[in-house]
Amino acid sequence: MISKPSYLLIAAMLAALAAIALAAYVAWQVTRPKPIATVFESPSLAISGQIAIGGPFALTDHKGQQVTDKHFRGKLMLVYFGYGFCPDICPTELQNIAIALDEMGHKALAVQPIFITVDPERDTVTYLAEYVKNFHSRLVGLTGPQPEIDKVVSAYRVYHARVKTGPDDDDYLVDHTGYVYLMGRDGSFLTMFRGGTVPKKIARTIAEFVGGGD
Repeated sequence: MISKPSYLLIAAMLAALAAIALAAYVAWQVTRPKPIATVFESPSLAISGQIAIGGPFALTDHKGQQVTDKHFRGKLMLVYFGYGFCPDICPTELQNIAIALDEMGHKALAVQPIFITVDPERDTVTYLAEYVKNFHSRLVGLTGPQPEIDKVVSAYRVYHARVKTGPDDDDYLVDHTGYVYLMGRDGSFLTMFRGGTVPKKIARTIAEFVGGGD
């Protein structure tokens, strides 16, 4: 049988260990690296300059025209990175963007939807010209030399990597970040949407940035 003094000593030791464990957990939560979705969740962080997302680019659109980010000044840019050979995720996200724009009615005219490929080797101008037709009449597809794609991918902090699926050179998929970025009329970052965000929420959020009432 444990004496009362011994019982009190054991209880005190357990309480001290629990306090140390709690302190260690809190410290870990504060200092651990945050996932990209958490870091980018607050638009105010990017606006205040703490997080830099976006930047200049010089690419080729699906009509074969050379364009830069400045071509879209005065409109909000709704930017999605993906690739034309994507089996499911990219088509789903682009379809959600299209539905969101239709939900917005006349306010959608203030928004330019843009699809930037992370697979320029296969996503040629000719291929993108047919691909973007599947989603929205105003969707602009952008491709270009790999160095230019690398620049814009880096500016938007987009992760992408080839995953081989077979022995031939064309046997691969591209694992990539699935966010949709909303950029301001001056090209600055406003907010972003997680993959799978419902079109109504996308439309409602963008409409707030467009302003001007109903």
